[in-house]
Amino acid sequence: QVQLAESGGGLVQAGGSLRLSCAYSGNTVSWSAMAWFRQGAGQEREFVAALKWPNEDYADAVKGRFTISRFNQENRLDLQMNNVKPEDTAVYYCASGSTRSRDYRAYDYWGQGTRVTVSS
Repeated sequence: QVQLAESGGGLVQAGGSLRLSCAYSGNTVSWSAMAWFRQGAGQEREFVAALKWPNEDYADAVKGRFTISRFNQENRLDLQMNNVKPEDTAVYYCASGSTRSRDYRAYDYWGQGTRVTVSS
């Protein structure tokens, strides 16, 4: 069993930065895949970024602005969000699984989400 807990969401102005963190515990290993997804109001869950060492993957909408990082010694997965836009407003979820994928159904474990609101 893996437990995930996101933090760091909040209100930020367009063009600003925000860093989300996901603390994880339980039966996870350093080579498992981890990812960030987001879900805006009335929208489907959307892929943001994924990491399975040594490879990373980013959605086109965030490429060049967001960076996913994993800190195994601290049991933490981060998402650094720079130059945020109003369309980045959503609830952000971290996820863990055995396969790196853009499909949310590939992930077995999820956090409760943290809300990000970007004002224009």
